[in-house]
Amino acid sequence: MVRWAKPGELARLVEVEQAADGLFVQVGIEFPPGTTMVEEAGDLGSVLVEGEPAAGFAMVGWADGNVHLDQLAVHPERMRQGIGGRLVAAVLDHARAVGAPAVTLTTFRDVPWNAPWYARHGFATLDAAAWGPEVRKIVEHERDLGIEVAPRVVMRAELGR
Repeated sequence: MVRWAKPGELARLVEVEQAADGLFVQVGIEFPPGTTMVEEAGDLGSVLVEGEPAAGFAMVGWADGNVHLDQLAVHPERMRQGIGGRLVAAVLDHARAVGAPAVTLTTFRDVPWNAPWYARHGFATLDAAAWGPEVRKIVEHERDLGIEVAPRVVMRAELGR
């Protein structure tokens, strides 16, 4: 069951994110050292979680009037159990509930569990000309952090009203 994160869960969410990030080494991607995205968020009120203890999470924010999926992570020991799909569905439901027209995200274009996976969940690649100023800032921030170590794309899922 997907729920909002509770106070006191940060340490487990950091563990989930670090374990999930470790999978990228298999495809030649190593993230720069530093804090995790969930640590940087500071506010667990923007984090949807599945599991007790957390097996995965989705961190959301806003960009250009849309809900923006900042981070999705599932612990490798719990992958291939539908957790990621349930988290994405919960993000889309949340976006509808708050009246957002779409959900956006940035991800690796060629990593099988990134852009191709999101495409199966209703997201389409968004051409750079269609990026809003806030999404553009997110992409620039990722570049500054050194996250763009492989081709990245912006994706968007339109929400039916």
